[in-house]
Amino acid sequence: MQNPSDQVPALLDGPGAEVTDARELLLGYLEWYREALARKLAGLSDERLHEPVEPLGWSPLGLVQHLGWVERRWMRWGFAAEDVLAYPPGGDEAEWGVPADRSTADVLDAYQKEVARTRTLVEGASLDDKARLGGRFQSSDQAPSLGRILFHLLQEYARHVGHLDVARELLDGTTGE
Repeated sequence: MQNPSDQVPALLDGPGAEVTDARELLLGYLEWYREALARKLAGLSDERLHEPVEPLGWSPLGLVQHLGWVERRWMRWGFAAEDVLAYPPGGDEAEWGVPADRSTADVLDAYQKEVARTRTLVEGASLDDKARLGGRFQSSDQAPSLGRILFHLLQEYARHVGHLDVARELLDGTTGE
């Protein structure tokens, strides 16, 4: 017989209920949404990952590719002021569209590299640290704090993982948390 507590959903997603530190909350929820992204992709074939979902117009893999660009823009070009390509040539169509000859593994690897770079940049920084100048931000009055940037990343993930819920339900009827 199954234990009734096995059927009860978790009361909170993300970090544990005991977490009160703002940094730990931001980073914990960001990780939770990255993991939710992977959970929502699980079980889709390469064909389904590449297939644009109508009426949305983008594929699940295209959304992953977009989130890789978002991480790059906000953390590498924004927070660290690295001299990187911030937008793909071809604009939104290139950012969201995955060419048929680009493999799932290649898209996921590029995304994971951006996530890893974000983790490295955050590791030794305070939430109060301001973005460096010269990349996305040209003056100190434009430069947000790391906390503000992480909050933006969190809301991007929350919104897009919700979009992926809709896409997944349209593709195969699977619903998420």
